[in-house]
Amino acid sequence: MTFETDILVLGGSGVDTVVQVPELPLPYADSYMIRPGIVARAGQSGDFVAVSVSALGLRTHHVDMVGDDHEGELVRTLHRDRGIPFTCVPSPAGTKRAVNLVGPDGRRLSLYDDSRAQETDRLPEAVVRKLAAGSRHAHVVITYPCAYALPLLREAGVTVSTDLHNWDGENPYHEEFALAADLVFLSTTALADPERTMRDIAERGRAKAVVATAGAEGALMLVDGEVTHVPAVAPPAPVVDSNGAGDAFAAGFLFGWLGGEDVRRCALYGAIAGAYACTVPSTRTDAVGRAELVARAAELPAP
Repeated sequence: MTFETDILVLGGSGVDTVVQVPELPLPYADSYMIRPGIVARAGQSGDFVAVSVSALGLRTHHVDMVGDDHEGELVRTLHRDRGIPFTCVPSPAGTKRAVNLVGPDGRRLSLYDDSRAQETDRLPEAVVRKLAAGSRHAHVVITYPCAYALPLLREAGVTVSTDLHNWDGENPYHEEFALAADLVFLSTTALADPERTMRDIAERGRAKAVVATAGAEGALMLVDGEVTHVPAVAPPAPVVDSNGAGDAFAAGFLFGWLGGEDVRRCALYGAIAGAYACTVPSTRTDAVGRAELVARAAELPAP
């Protein structure tokens, strides 16, 4: 079967207003003078994944709900400039947005505008079915309307990945995504027992692989009942912002996964892409390219 798209990304588009702060947590004060300034740029989870897999040479299509507003134009411009096809479904509540406070060490605190999502939000079935029919794989962001697309993707027969981000292993909202995906990413940040949560996902769901990222400590990967440690990779430049690192890891992993690579090689690609993302200033939306990723992997010990 011939596919038009390698990876269909669902959801996760939006705009971040980036504020560089002197430290996190930020002590209370009446005001702060901010340099190098406050910048609004397109790029949330789905955008980062789409940009990252596209930079790796995978044919990418992104679909999401976007408002007819300034933020929506920033998102559309990002995709247009990167040559990424983008299907925009009108969002009455407006384009999703957040404020990111970024500390000198690259850590961040994200404040999401929850008013930009409504319970009635849906990606049209006909749109999802058509795009899924021409795609090899779908990466589903856990933003609200995407949960309703999961059964449609399963009917279409595409493999599915998702990123649960900082799930605590208990919030029921994330479970539907966790149990419907063939490949699950999440962070260890809020997990009391990462291995137990990973095994629970694999035992109750469809996942062939579950990967829990742990920042500078690397990641844990569960495949065929065995948990292995994935070492972190040294960033190629100073760390300036951790935002988007998990999305980049997922993109690197998917690059190997769709290329038929061994899961350990997939994890290495993910670690390299995630480390690169930490060196990108918070005001930009850049990703490692295919040639650099493969060359860097060749320099490192075989997994």
